[in-house]
Order: sequence, then C-alpha cells, then structure tokens
Amino acid sequence: MGELLEALMVISFGISWPTSIVKSYTARTAKGKSLIFLCFILFGYACGIAAKIVTGSITYVFVFYILNFVMVFCDLLLYFRNRRLDREVAKTDA
Repeated sequence: MGELLEALMVISFGISWPTSIVKSYTARTAKGKSLIFLCFILFGYACGIAAKIVTGSITYVFVFYILNFVMVFCDLLLYFRNRRLDREVAKTDA
C-alpha cells in the first residue's frame, strides 16, 4: 500500500511538468520562472532516486522518479534557452 501511495504522489507531482515544459517552450521567455525553484525540485527528485538506490527498494515507482527528473531537467534547459532569448530581445530593444 505504501508503494502505491508513493507512486500516486510522484505521479501527481509529475502531471504538471509536461504543461510547464510546453509553456516554457512556447513562451520563449524566462520571465515568471524561478531558477532556484527548478533547482530545488531537481535536487529533490535526485535525492528520491538516490534513496531508492541506497535502500535497494527499486520498484516501478523508481521509473516515475526518473521520468519526473528528466522532465524537470528539460524545463531547466528551456529556462536557460529562454534567458538567452530574453537577453537577445533586450539587445535589439536597446
């Protein structure tokens, strides 16, 4: 039962990341995004992954930790792309 509840928690957190990735991609701006927030979320998922490995409790839930980590990492990469685009826009406006 504990594994199921953990899976539901990780899945429910992960549902928002595809939406965030699409928004980051289409918005083409880093405004409104928090680098610190993304880094803390990424760190949290990395800790969850490490905990699963260290305790040897790698089950199907592990896949959701990995999937969420990858999605947050993609959003982080888009943040840096968008920050670069913001600087380019600022140069042309100046």
